[in-house]
Amino acid sequence: MKFFHSLILMSCLGIVTCMGCATHAHQLTGVRNDFYDGRIDKSSQRVEQLLSSKTKDADALKLDRAIIELTSGEPHKAEQTLRGVRDRLDYLEQKDATEQILSMVKDDQSVAWAGDDYEKVLLRTYLTMANLLNGGDDATAYALQIDEKQDEIVSRLENNREDSAEQLDFKRVALGPYLHAAMLEEGHSDYDDIERSRLKVVSWETTFRDGKTDLERARHGRHSEPGNGVAYLFCMVGRGPHKVEAAEVPTQAAMLVADRILSQVLKQELTPTLAPIKVPIVVPGRSIISNVAVETDGEQLGETATITDVSEFAVQQNEANMPEILGRAVVRRALKKAAMYSVKENVSAHKSPGADIALTLAGIAWEATENADTRCWGLLPDQIQVLRVELPVGDHELQLNPLLAGKETGVSQTVNVRIEDGRNTYIMATIPDREFVGEIVTSSRE
Repeated sequence: MKFFHSLILMSCLGIVTCMGCATHAHQLTGVRNDFYDGRIDKSSQRVEQLLSSKTKDADALKLDRAIIELTSGEPHKAEQTLRGVRDRLDYLEQKDATEQILSMVKDDQSVAWAGDDYEKVLLRTYLTMANLLNGGDDATAYALQIDEKQDEIVSRLENNREDSAEQLDFKRVALGPYLHAAMLEEGHSDYDDIERSRLKVVSWETTFRDGKTDLERARHGRHSEPGNGVAYLFCMVGRGPHKVEAAEVPTQAAMLVADRILSQVLKQELTPTLAPIKVPIVVPGRSIISNVAVETDGEQLGETATITDVSEFAVQQNEANMPEILGRAVVRRALKKAAMYSVKENVSAHKSPGADIALTLAGIAWEATENADTRCWGLLPDQIQVLRVELPVGDHELQLNPLLAGKETGVSQTVNVRIEDGRNTYIMATIPDREFVGEIVTSSRE
């Protein structure tokens, strides 16, 4: 506890400064509004300005930069940015003891941002798509990493729940095996592996409209008819989830986590507080349109279907990790109280009532300035939708029409694609409201 005594004065001196600091959630508002409203350049400028001054938020902001790069038609830059953040977050999974102690003195914003579970999975998903739009040389490896990361997360959560009565309910992202199967199909072989990936899609995303059709095609060992190729359209639909601060009362599971942490940090017993604690919660996004219809030369080719509900996935994973988040917050509050009481006892021994009152006020302020860590990947979509269409070899102009309950709404957009015999062409479009923003990016080569 002596270590915490030496940090109390330093923490209290920083209270006034911290009062004026803008939270990541507040700063992210302008970035999100500009991007979703189609002001891509201005959104990019905001991100770069924040990156020039905010070190602890850098990796979260770089993920937003990657989305801007991808939407601006620069998948190569986006892939480089995403790969750098992926490697950085993997490194940060090795807990830094000094940072962890500092987070107990102040709050979770004191440590380098390591990303939430849903962000780590979606990072690898975007990495796969960025590579597919830029040649696809490493896309298979990236797609396999999506499932590997999910397996790792599920294993960790199950281990953490061994002493808890709460049931783990974990939704998996089916886009990883979907992309893996699509790439294997293009090779016109390995149909057993293709079927296994398609089975994962059907199992993990039971409401995906095209899951069973894709599975049947895999079982019959067919990519496309001779003289045809396939276009995969991925639409990033809606405004995605983000984090805000909320007050939560610790649950039984959170108290078990707190007891475990306290037993590792201290040799003495402390009674953790049951008062409301500030924590980050994920607010789901929203979509104005329901899906996107595709046509060429007046012929209707189909409509996109949701393969990944990003908001649902993010909210669920945040809830799955809430016992650990609350547990750390409970421990932080208990350690602060213990450190302050210990210092006050020493002050009382020297009979200094004025100092005792000052310490009491400082302790209250110390707790009051604690903030939830709302750093997050702010430019994700609400949903990722997909449509697979088989087309004759050659150049095609596709018209993308936003739909609401089956009726056209908003502004349509066209994109030119080149279809090659027995090959895949990948297309990515972003439509946060009723209008597409940025470029519609394709893997077509002129």
